[in-house]
Amino acid sequence: MRLTKFLLISMAAGLTATAAAMAETDDPVVMRINGQDVTRSEFEYNYNKNNTDDVIDRKTVAEYADLFINYKLKVCAALDAHLDTLSSYQQEFRTYRDQQIRPLLVAPEAEEAEARAYYDKMLEQMDGKQLLLPAHIFVRLPQQGADEAAAKTRIDSIYALISGGADFAETARQCSEDPQTGQRGGVIGWIGPHSLLKEIEDKLYAMQVGETSEPVKSTVGWHILRLNDQRPLEPYDTLAPRIRTFLEQRGLKDRLAQTVIDSLATKSGEPRTVEAVMDDLADTFAAKDDDLKYLIQEYHDGLLLYEVCQRQVWEPAARDTAALEAHFKANKKAYAYAKPHYAGALLQARDKATLAAARKALKGMPEERWAETIKTRFNADSVQVRFERRVFEQGDNAMVDSLAFGIRQGKTRPSKTFPAAAVVGRKLKKGPQRWTDVGSQVVTDYQSKKEAEFVEELRRRYSFEVFTEALSTVNNH
Repeated sequence: MRLTKFLLISMAAGLTATAAAMAETDDPVVMRINGQDVTRSEFEYNYNKNNTDDVIDRKTVAEYADLFINYKLKVCAALDAHLDTLSSYQQEFRTYRDQQIRPLLVAPEAEEAEARAYYDKMLEQMDGKQLLLPAHIFVRLPQQGADEAAAKTRIDSIYALISGGADFAETARQCSEDPQTGQRGGVIGWIGPHSLLKEIEDKLYAMQVGETSEPVKSTVGWHILRLNDQRPLEPYDTLAPRIRTFLEQRGLKDRLAQTVIDSLATKSGEPRTVEAVMDDLADTFAAKDDDLKYLIQEYHDGLLLYEVCQRQVWEPAARDTAALEAHFKANKKAYAYAKPHYAGALLQARDKATLAAARKALKGMPEERWAETIKTRFNADSVQVRFERRVFEQGDNAMVDSLAFGIRQGKTRPSKTFPAAAVVGRKLKKGPQRWTDVGSQVVTDYQSKKEAEFVEELRRRYSFEVFTEALSTVNNH
């Protein structure tokens, strides 16, 4: 329904008065889009985030204001289409939002208590013992009993080398059947009680630093042990940063946050859903922190913008092959080539007969079916034909240059395994013949065209107004 001229004038006067009143506040309204005010702080958050020093195409405030209006208009279209009610949207939005909220629920003292408890448990497990830095040379114990003697003979011969003065670390690299420790000279790493097999650990704790043991048998094999060093467990203050990092990597904050959420969900006596609790928490934290508020708004708007553009612009444009072909024909000069191209495929076969059969199979067949034909007819059981299909620019591939353009330079010989080679396809000297020759570029360009048309339609559909005086104070107050 159209508004009367009188009503439009009255509305304009009311908006002007409102804008003047808002300009006197600490956070004036810089624009109004479809009846919704955009404050200076919200605009500044978005402008400054998208115009950092490392941005190549930085915008002035006025330039960005125009882009921001387009952004908000797309969000209006998404809301009118009720895309915010989709369960998929709500789940994705809450996932992003809650990633920001959950860490705020964790009190530093709760993390500290967890770290301290973890250290106390470590200390208890030490049982008054020291940390050890052992190394070993390992010979695996075979399953067959007859081979056990061979394993014992091998470990004894290695021990004889060590006893004769051979370097332990070098011998471990050459002889140990534990590849992980062997490459480190046999070093296992710092361990405490209950870290290794009992028979190995008991032996190590009975050794002196620098001592090398005789062969020790375990349930998995034979070991020659060496104790390189020992030390007491460091004090809590020394280990605390590493313990906190370790616990954080294993989801400590998320676990503590979930405890708080579960408590809040049952606090009132009537169980509440996690979603309801998180909604309230998000509102509470956002009310105290503008940056958080606008970040959540960014998630909300950004996901809606993507959804509405995907549904109403990008996906329909990408599927409309007739329109894509028409766009290509109307803008063919824009896709002209600086160098000749070859649209087709490079075939490399195990022999000339197979190559000839592959070329014959592809003759007269639509190019989009080539790959499947090669796969089913020639490569079902084993690879008989190597196949690469795309638009080759002259200079991209030396073999294609040689076969398609007669230019012989670089590596033009097929491999020994696939000595027969040929190309099938079309030479493109001035530019692409079909829109599919530059398909991704045509799709992108046509999507951009349709998005611009979409924005123009939204600008006609929705009202918007910029308060230039208030806008001039952005980053200048």
